[in-house]
Amino acid sequence: MAKTAFVGLSGGVDSAVSAALLKERGYNVIGAFIKIWSPEFLECTWKEDRIDAMRACAALEIPFREVDLSDEYKNEVVGDMLENYSKGLTPNPDVVCNRSIKFGHFARFAFENGADAIATGHYARVIDRGGSFELLRGTDPNKDQSYFLYRLGQGDLSKIFFPVGEYTKPQVRELASKFGLPNARRPDSQGLCFVGDVTMKDFLSRFISLNEGDVIDGSGDVVGTHDGAMLYTIGERHGFKVLGPEAQYVVAIDVQTNVVRVSARREDATRTTSGVSDMHWTGEVPALPISLEVQTRYREKPFRATVGADGVTFDEPHIAAPGQSLVFYQGERCLGGGVIR
Repeated sequence: MAKTAFVGLSGGVDSAVSAALLKERGYNVIGAFIKIWSPEFLECTWKEDRIDAMRACAALEIPFREVDLSDEYKNEVVGDMLENYSKGLTPNPDVVCNRSIKFGHFARFAFENGADAIATGHYARVIDRGGSFELLRGTDPNKDQSYFLYRLGQGDLSKIFFPVGEYTKPQVRELASKFGLPNARRPDSQGLCFVGDVTMKDFLSRFISLNEGDVIDGSGDVVGTHDGAMLYTIGERHGFKVLGPEAQYVVAIDVQTNVVRVSARREDATRTTSGVSDMHWTGEVPALPISLEVQTRYREKPFRATVGADGVTFDEPHIAAPGQSLVFYQGERCLGGGVIR
């Protein structure tokens, strides 16, 4: 009897091709559209996304299901994001969404309804090494999304497929045409629907009180103004007003006094060590400390660091914004990560 795989459909081409590939491999595939929360003051495309997901299911002749996780998304993803911004941190809602929504609530729904496995359109790979599962980067270096998946564990990886992780984006589009999918040429989505076409400032201002404040330099002199300290990230050099033509980098944020400190020297925004909270490993915990490649942002070039039990030491000074994810790699393998303190 064929095994059943629930595929989380976004309406986009990647998840639709994932469903097609699993059907081609002999799985009993069920397409599931995950409905997430969107605020009334923004126009979100979820209705159009749902229609595109239904059309993909019709083209593949597979069942369509809808999973309403609006409340969970609002409380766990958006709520976490707002809480962190209010503390002056720069959160990573994509990581929270993957752990809490796609591989949390959606996975439980799927397994409670007969799934043997779940799949998504992420560009990543899972390799079974004799019962030990490794999370690897996607084949396409321009689309690799393993950075956002570092909180998955062995129990997750043993029941997850990332079918498009073996392909490049152009190859995925070719496959979509081959399978006759109606969304083969659909543009890529922007991910966080609830932000829509507004700026983060406009979105946050609906939930958090933002007040103009002072921008100061290293001597404590006021050199400009900003729109609210919690809007800024360490290393940023846009979005605030300063006197003079020279670029200024954010080097410190104080949400209590609503002050942003800047410097004309980018190196003043860097550091050589970082604490890491909520550290998680995708497999067996290695002997620490250990020298690994790390990333503090999505798509940045990995760099060397020594990872200890509760923090890291960078081989060279680097910008590491509190609240963002610090993800550990050993070659193509994603070993885990944590939250920068």
